Amino acid sequence: MADDYLTRIGKLIRDARQHRGWTQAQLADALHTSQSAVNRIERGNQNISLEMIARIGEALDSEIVSLGYSGPMHLRVVGGRRLSGSIDVKTSKNACVALLCASLLNSGRTTLRRVARIEEVYRILEVLGSIGVRARWINDGNDLEIIPPDRLDLDTMDTEAARRTRSVIMFLGPLLHRTDRFRIPYAGGCDLGTRTVEPHMTALRHFGLELTATDGTYHAQVDRGISPSRPIVLTERGDTVTENALLAAARHDGVTVIRNASSNYMVQDLCFFLEQLGVRIEGVGSTTLTVHGVARIDRDVDYAPSEDPVEAMSLLAAAVVTESELTIRRVPVEFLEIELAVLEEMGLDHERGDEYPANNGRTRLIDLTVRPSKLRAPIDKIHPMPFPGLNIDNVPFFAAIAATAQGSTLIHDWVYDNRAIYLTDLTRLAANVKLLDPHRVLVEGPTRWRAAEMMCPPALRPAVVVLLAMMAAEGTSVLRNVYVINRGYEELAERLNSVGAQIETFRDI
Repeated sequence: MADDYLTRIGKLIRDARQHRGWTQAQLADALHTSQSAVNRIERGNQNISLEMIARIGEALDSEIVSLGYSGPMHLRVVGGRRLSGSIDVKTSKNACVALLCASLLNSGRTTLRRVARIEEVYRILEVLGSIGVRARWINDGNDLEIIPPDRLDLDTMDTEAARRTRSVIMFLGPLLHRTDRFRIPYAGGCDLGTRTVEPHMTALRHFGLELTATDGTYHAQVDRGISPSRPIVLTERGDTVTENALLAAARHDGVTVIRNASSNYMVQDLCFFLEQLGVRIEGVGSTTLTVHGVARIDRDVDYAPSEDPVEAMSLLAAAVVTESELTIRRVPVEFLEIELAVLEEMGLDHERGDEYPANNGRTRLIDLTVRPSKLRAPIDKIHPMPFPGLNIDNVPFFAAIAATAQGSTLIHDWVYDNRAIYLTDLTRLAANVKLLDPHRVLVEGPTRWRAAEMMCPPALRPAVVVLLAMMAAEGTSVLRNVYVINRGYEELAERLNSVGAQIETFRDI
């Protein structure tokens, strides 16, 4: 077979396996072969017979394996429909990927409850499986059990999967405790402009980690003679930077003080998880974390990450732009309080239920009902700030909301280089969005949305914003190549359909 044909077959098998929710190890067990063989097949590095293709199709219950290349996924949206009823917020995608990376700290069994079944999680599971970690879905696919090997085989890392997620950068913190030398590929993910790893290195150098970069790979070397001698001051109050510092400090046998730390939702979930592993952390929810690390972690742990405030904001925005009454259940309100305050100023009609605890026992949840509202533009610009400010990932949703409001709204995304540019895609749907510079857009509302066919923006949140606008537009719209949405949302189209949307998934023939 030609190499390109093997690559296409391999990608098709991977897609079918991930659709079923299986790891490479599970498929290998069903085929009575090795995980490394499945890895080679999926990467197009293994000759494969028609008999093996048929066996794989039978194991995965997927006829498409024998029919041909599936191609990218698209969405067909019939807009102008009102939503109604109630919808639950899923668990946090960013917390789940951090906890998967944190499982590398533990020699025991890690069980994570209600893990988000999204492409970002699948990519990390691919990487974990390729280095010897056993992961399997349990309890009807709702929960994930993770069992590490005695020794990680880092030379067999699935670099293709690793390059497709920026979260792989959080392997640095755990791995520096397991080996003196290792390699990871450059981190990928959304196209949001240049993002340096230097803030990570500023933190991890305190633990003896040094990186050199060549040919798309970070080469790591650890000096065991170096350990934190003074508080670590993060040069960027970033979420993944803070998480990497926490992951390094957790296995440092001593006390580590981390200053200018993020206190965002995924960082708090990681702290709660590390506490169950026996790591004592003072200052959770503040910008100074004091970590009492332990040299070895070997315990069976069971943890339930909290709900995703960005998904909650997505669903809230869906109700606003479609002028619907919708109840959003299990909203982590403490991470949406600024957003709700801004929306109240804009005139949002909503009702909050009583608070109750998330399954992690710590995060506060509410049920939130949003009603059709006559919105006006906010007096001040919309701009992100570190928690407890307005979440950077929630800023794009205000573009769609502002487009429904009366007046002009200035949106200033000072964090990412490209994301404001992607918000101008809303003009294809008749919104009045003017790009002032790569970080600022001016949105004039209200908008009479118009259906369109377009490519999905290459960044997660702007892509969902376009989808929500299509739901508001009378007529039929098409959003092509929505892989980026599947990276961060579990069955979003199906769940929106359950409350009245009409979104069809299709592929080109």
